[in-house]
Amino acid sequence: MALQLPASQETEQGEPAMKELYQSADWKKEKHVPVIEIQGKPAKDQSVRILVTVGKEIAHPNTTEHHIEWIELYFHPTGEKFPYLLGRATFASHAASVNGPNTSTIFSEPEATFKLKTGKSGTVHAASYCNIHGLWENSAELILS
Repeated sequence: MALQLPASQETEQGEPAMKELYQSADWKKEKHVPVIEIQGKPAKDQSVRILVTVGKEIAHPNTTEHHIEWIELYFHPTGEKFPYLLGRATFASHAASVNGPNTSTIFSEPEATFKLKTGKSGTVHAASYCNIHGLWENSAELILS
């Protein structure tokens, strides 16, 4: 399921609408897609951990020139109009140093854990941003027991 963004239209300047900027694919074949792992058995009003990773099956490059900059996670409860932003993780270290690009041994890895408590089932949406290949998205159903 794709992020619920504005309808597919062009802006007045002839640019694509927001919805058309997000890409998606099978995460087992595409290194840019955020992988959502809902951990444990979610229950009503109990905390649930959600792990989001980019490059789980196929490693994404992590260099000064090519890297994942951030991951965002949203939760859209069943029957509600809008999703809630749960959080954003920013990855700022990609081997750059005062000596230039790719001269450091310090790297941020594109993985983040979010914790959610909800009284409703719904859809978890993740978005990630690659500095070269743009916006990517994925979603998963959160079913409460």
